[in-house]
Amino acid sequence: MSTRGFAPDNLQPGSFTFDDQTLALANAEIAKYPDGRQQSAVIALLDLAQRQNAGWVPTAAIRMIAEMLAMPEIRAFEVATFYSMFNLAPVGKHLVQVCRTTPCWLRGSDDLTDACRTHLGVELGEISDDGEFTVVEVECLGACVNAPMAQINDHYYEDLTVERMTAVLDALRAGDDVAIGTQEPQRQFSAPIGGPTTLVATGEG
Repeated sequence: MSTRGFAPDNLQPGSFTFDDQTLALANAEIAKYPDGRQQSAVIALLDLAQRQNAGWVPTAAIRMIAEMLAMPEIRAFEVATFYSMFNLAPVGKHLVQVCRTTPCWLRGSDDLTDACRTHLGVELGEISDDGEFTVVEVECLGACVNAPMAQINDHYYEDLTVERMTAVLDALRAGDDVAIGTQEPQRQFSAPIGGPTTLVATGEG
């Protein structure tokens, strides 16, 4: 059962429709499935609705998608509430998801969460006063080799420290470009820090 609540009625729009660009994308997703299987596009359409609606899915959008896919509303609501990737209430412009699973936790993810809360002046799940940030904790995001890490909107930021985390937040708030991926200057992608240590001489083998 979902522990995430829906936005209150006063924040819910009375109706929801895809704009022309998003509708074209939605129809392209639906067309990927054979006749009778169009309901399989529900996750893709929920994602499109979330992107159109400032990062969250209102109940009107869930109902509209259910009607569009000719599926019972309850099934669309089941999908929307099951997957934590769907936000059921408004979030900040930058959704900061701090991984707290074991590899990240062992390398200081609790400190990252505390730094975000203190630096932004928010508690988990709240929106900062300027509307820029929401911070949440999530389970494994699959970048364990570069722990600790956080996902901010669609991008991963890895090898974080408190100082690197706050620098990323400040840059995003200022509208500056931020390099995605590892924040460790001595690491290339997910390679060991310091570069190769084996098979580095020519003619080996």
